[in-house]
Amino acid sequence: MYKQEQIKPYGEKGTKREQVEQMFNNIAHSYDTLNHTLSFGVDRCWRKAAINFLLNNRQSTDSVLDIATGTGDFAILAAQELHPTKVVGCDISEGMMAIGKEKVKRLGLADLITFRNEDCAKMSFAANSFNAVISAFALRNFQNLDECLKEMHRVLADNGHLAVVDLCTPVSFPMKQLFYLYKKVVMPTLGMLFSKDKTAYSYLPETMDAVPQAERMQGIIQQAGFQNVNYRRLAFGMCILYTATK
Repeated sequence: MYKQEQIKPYGEKGTKREQVEQMFNNIAHSYDTLNHTLSFGVDRCWRKAAINFLLNNRQSTDSVLDIATGTGDFAILAAQELHPTKVVGCDISEGMMAIGKEKVKRLGLADLITFRNEDCAKMSFAANSFNAVISAFALRNFQNLDECLKEMHRVLADNGHLAVVDLCTPVSFPMKQLFYLYKKVVMPTLGMLFSKDKTAYSYLPETMDAVPQAERMQGIIQQAGFQNVNYRRLAFGMCILYTATK
């Protein structure tokens, strides 16, 4: 068991999966505003880096699966940039996906993007269903990281690509020191003001420290069956893009 798998938003009662679902349902109404505020809007650039990897390396992206899609921003970007025949966004939070569905409807993408309530550790999709699997800011929230990665590998088609964006802890001065203050003070304070759920925005920075990063996560992704696993630090080391093939 990895350290972040033991960290729950609301204490010991209930599984991590149940508490993460509750947490995201609680903050769904303010998630987009707060997410863009906390990242100063740069989260859009981080997702774009993942899409650029697929654009430059894909054999096909006709079908795309967005794991832990939340309010659908990554699924929408994939639909707009990759021009697939279908995009499926899956998540355990109905509250988050409800907002995503409204965004997709406003953009006229409802025929292209669909949403499914799925547990990443045991998805209902058939093997080899998608040409690309993408995910953003979700690895630290999984109750069983190994099982989720194995499932991503299972549903990915042969020669398909994985592109995962996740937050990480900077390792270089002065970003390491500045980021420490940001995640310990700024993130929980803004989280409480915007979402009224201070616990959620204390949980998130705590799991950022705990989740395996860089070379260690690279090895874990390889153990799940992926090949050509690489990572690249973005935004002064605040974010990492993991890429792989099947």
